[in-house]
Amino acid sequence: MKRVMIAAGLGAIAGFAIATFDETRIDAVAQSGDGFQSLTLFGDIFERVRAQYVEEVEEKDLVETAINGMLASLDPHSSYLPPQSFEEMQEQTKGEFGGLGIEVTMENGLVKVVAPIDDTPAAAAGLQANDLVSELDGEAVLGLTLSEAVEKMRGPVGSDITLTILREGVEEPFQVTITRAIITIYPVRARAEGDIAYLRVTTFNEQTSSNLEKKIADLKAEIGGDGPRGYVIDLRNNPGGLLNQAIAVTDTFLEKGEIVSTRGRDPRDAERYNATPGDLSEGKPVVVLINGGSASASEIVAGALQDHRRAVIIGTTSFGKGSVQTIMPLSNRGAIRLTTQRYYTPSGRSIQALGVEPDILIERILPEETAEAAAEGEDDAAARRRTEDSLRNSLGRELTDEEKRQRDEKHAENEAQQQLRDEDNQLAYALDLLRGVTAFDALRQQ
Repeated sequence: MKRVMIAAGLGAIAGFAIATFDETRIDAVAQSGDGFQSLTLFGDIFERVRAQYVEEVEEKDLVETAINGMLASLDPHSSYLPPQSFEEMQEQTKGEFGGLGIEVTMENGLVKVVAPIDDTPAAAAGLQANDLVSELDGEAVLGLTLSEAVEKMRGPVGSDITLTILREGVEEPFQVTITRAIITIYPVRARAEGDIAYLRVTTFNEQTSSNLEKKIADLKAEIGGDGPRGYVIDLRNNPGGLLNQAIAVTDTFLEKGEIVSTRGRDPRDAERYNATPGDLSEGKPVVVLINGGSASASEIVAGALQDHRRAVIIGTTSFGKGSVQTIMPLSNRGAIRLTTQRYYTPSGRSIQALGVEPDILIERILPEETAEAAAEGEDDAAARRRTEDSLRNSLGRELTDEEKRQRDEKHAENEAQQQLRDEDNQLAYALDLLRGVTAFDALRQQ
């Protein structure tokens, strides 16, 4: 038996967990009549090309190209990983690697952006989920495998690469030049939004669940008292990663029940993963933010919490990658990434090609769009700011020190909320929803 690795990620950033693969199945196929004849046909063609092609060709290149063609014909996520690519993939799961900071897959022969990673050159350059890359430094992507395209995007730190981008809603292709850098991924970022815990999960690598637990503990200490009154889990533009980490993150917010199941061609390979007792959020309300860049492991988390009615899902429909890839190391070199299973949410639904639908659909309004809307409604805003105190000959009133303090605190809180609405309307809506839910619960307990 050979050890292999299971991934719930995409493209250039793939993770793995340990599983097993039976080599005897390969032998059985090779020895069957049809399989043997097909291999004989391949051998005949290989030998003719090697011996009679107009120019001398490397046998190694012929074999790798044939393998790539076979795997690429299956689905966008199956591919061959040469030794160097395999080593780099293993480094990526540890949280640091060189490149652009972009998660990609293939669509119709072009590189498709699943999501740019936070605080990376790709994010700073303005790349967006669903962008299509048609050229790399002027060379057409069409005809390249995913591994070959990813390899071309990598390069020495500090060097530039120019991507030609096709974007929905933009008539003409445009170019973006990005400087390669060491990409360090911090899987979880957190901050207190008043008495609400905001948790930004950027990827699912080996440190994600442990980072998440630490951030929750830190926020409980920072907020004090009974801790946060609710949690926002931001999975927007999270391309996925390790399956076991998606399970662990979901388990953080559940006491019991199924998290996800995986099923392959062989019914004996089906597996179910269940939550263990211990909800670190202590049953507080949870809101999950998703968008079209939320894929794979992110969809496992969102789908499970949605099915258990443990969280309200806000944003736009997720990417729709409901398949699991197994990384199978080869005895001599490299590995293959092969789609071996589909995963299913606790209710039994597959989100492959469908995605997770949010409970509340909210499109993201970008800051420049907010500024334009604010300029158009400036007069209305000024009218809303008129108060009794602004009226001529209104009755005056002296405020106590405590009233002044409360007024100033509330004013500062409202200003911060308005600024957040201008910067990130989806997050602002999530916070407003949590405040409303907890306020309603408090009234019911009176």
